[in-house]
Amino acid sequence: MRRGYAEVKVVRENGMTRREMKKLDTRIKSIKKAAEELKALSGGMQAVDRNAERILASVKMLEINVTDLLL
Repeated sequence: MRRGYAEVKVVRENGMTRREMKKLDTRIKSIKKAAEELKALSGGMQAVDRNAERILASVKMLEINVTDLLL
């Protein structure tokens, strides 16, 4: 905390601060990147591709629920 500035803790309806939501956003983005890399490395293995797509679909729901609230 900077000297002379009071920390303002703004709590959203869900009980989380903007900083906590940013942490979630960062983690969601890293999961998305990892799933995309996994799919790229799969070499066309259908089981990996399908499961990576499922992960990406779940990530999309997380983006709708969390990431879009930060915009």
